Amino acid sequence: MADFINNLPVFIVVVLVLMWLIRASLRIVKEYERGVVFRLGRITAAKGPGLFWLIPVVDQMQVVDLRVVTLDVPSQEAITKDNVTVKVNAVCYFRVLNPIDAVVNVSNYLVATQQIAQTTLRSVLGQSELDELLSERDKINQELQRIIDEQTEPWGIKVSVVEVKDVELPQTMQRAMARQAEAEREKRAKIIHAEGEMQASEQLAAAAQVMANQQGALQLRYLQTLTDISAEHNSTIIFPLPIELLTPFLGNQSNRTSSPSGGRLEP
Repeated sequence: MADFINNLPVFIVVVLVLMWLIRASLRIVKEYERGVVFRLGRITAAKGPGLFWLIPVVDQMQVVDLRVVTLDVPSQEAITKDNVTVKVNAVCYFRVLNPIDAVVNVSNYLVATQQIAQTTLRSVLGQSELDELLSERDKINQELQRIIDEQTEPWGIKVSVVEVKDVELPQTMQRAMARQAEAEREKRAKIIHAEGEMQASEQLAAAAQVMANQQGALQLRYLQTLTDISAEHNSTIIFPLPIELLTPFLGNQSNRTSSPSGGRLEP
């Protein structure tokens, strides 16, 4: 008993060392993580998820998150292909597919991906015109996604979506575009008005042709006009007069005006 009491400090130290070794060798990796294990500086495997053991001092582990990362690309100022200065910001969605490549091939894949996204955004904007940037946003997004994905593939990263969020234009360019849009609307209004006049003239010509061929059509139209004029509370009295009664007088007037210039016109 005395020997046990004398050796009690040593026993406590041994127990503490064993607990420290167990604690140092025990690792838990979550479902969305992977642990890249290095043994004496050489990579062995990417372990997880779950519970596993490491050799203390010999093994070292670096945890990599496999969830989708939302990377906000800061606003970049660039000059488009048609020499217009714009400021554009974007958002990039990516995730790690190969945790070993993400640890071994690049020191910090988050910073590296952000720098690649900024550089690619300025490059693509410089190769695009302003109208293309405003109207063909999907095409530019696909081009950005393709270029960034190709450049980050050696790092074990998959870029799924790149979206241009906002395009900031100078005030002078905004006013010029507003004037252009207003002129375009006025142009469309004039074209529509001219087309309406053309269709109306065609319909009027067709109606005149029908009235010329049908003797009673003009009289019916005349009576319809009288019906429209004789509205309620109207004191105007209208007497229909057939146009055929004035035909002889119109004929005589035309004969008088067509006589030779040197003759005398009789009353």
